[in-house]
Amino acid sequence: MKTAPIPVSRFQPFDLLATLVAVVRSDGMVLFANAALEDALGTSRRTIEGSRLFDCFTEPHVLQNALQGAGSNEFAALRYDAWLKRLAHDPLPVHVIVAQTERPGEIIIELLPLEQQAKQDREERLIDQAQANKELIRNLAHEIKNPLGGIRGAAQLLEMEIEGKDLKEYTQVIIHEADRLQTLVDRLLAPHRRPHVVGDVNIHEVCERVRSLIVAEFPRGLKVARDYDTSIPDFRGDREQLIQAVLNIAHNACQALSDRIAASDAQLMFRTRIARQVTFGKQRYRLALELHVIDNGPGVPDSIKDRIFYPLVSGREGGSGLGLTLAQTFVQQHHGLIECDSVPGRTDFKLLIPLP
Repeated sequence: MKTAPIPVSRFQPFDLLATLVAVVRSDGMVLFANAALEDALGTSRRTIEGSRLFDCFTEPHVLQNALQGAGSNEFAALRYDAWLKRLAHDPLPVHVIVAQTERPGEIIIELLPLEQQAKQDREERLIDQAQANKELIRNLAHEIKNPLGGIRGAAQLLEMEIEGKDLKEYTQVIIHEADRLQTLVDRLLAPHRRPHVVGDVNIHEVCERVRSLIVAEFPRGLKVARDYDTSIPDFRGDREQLIQAVLNIAHNACQALSDRIAASDAQLMFRTRIARQVTFGKQRYRLALELHVIDNGPGVPDSIKDRIFYPLVSGREGGSGLGLTLAQTFVQQHHGLIECDSVPGRTDFKLLIPLP
């Protein structure tokens, strides 16, 4: 039987969460449902609170058993997957977390849509991957740098001692290759050497700067379109780093579009939007910038889709594999993240940056 809802203002902070949260008694009666759960169920909070949460699931007995176990202190927390019933919609697959509170007989139910859970796991892997890449690159670059200088110096001294022109060609090869590797090492270390110069950034000025550079390099066969949300406010950041990050992504896209550019049907799109109440990088933000760089190229090869932000991983012959790595590093220095969604005919790199 449905009972009157209980005033529980201390649970109001749960309304700020993107995940679906309910606070229930051990008998399943809902004491509080947050706004996200209200939206997901398509039912008013007044209807949910005071009712039994079991009735919201396709298999109510599983949650009933879990609440009985929590009520008898058989466990502190329990996780399982289930289907959440929704008004006028198909059931929603969710990951259920049942946890006790400090008050006896009071239990928190957290429901993570499985798509959202997969997204969070993917973002966490990207962040951990970027941190591991940063340490690997820094250490590897320093280990290469010192012996490289010795090799180049020894080749120069050797060149001074030999007289034959043919032999000097060999020393020149050594010096040239040492210089090439030195340039590569400098690029690897660049994000860690240059100070983070913070100022007011207008993302559309960044996009227009990149657009002008791309149009100058690819004047024919490529259409560069813009779809801007001009209401996006300025934010604090390093303008030059963001220009470089967007340029690296756009330049990669243009190189992937080489066949379409030759056929004069290549397209590149810069799109900006405001995202509200989003969670990424293990944090929730009220507002965030979404910058999409979209092309109609062949897509990222399946063999490297999960590794495109790794250093030295490239989808084209002769590529250094550093452009996307550096772009991810620069965006993460703004507490943001780059994601990629790619299928043949459409590749979308999405930059997410928190807004004030």
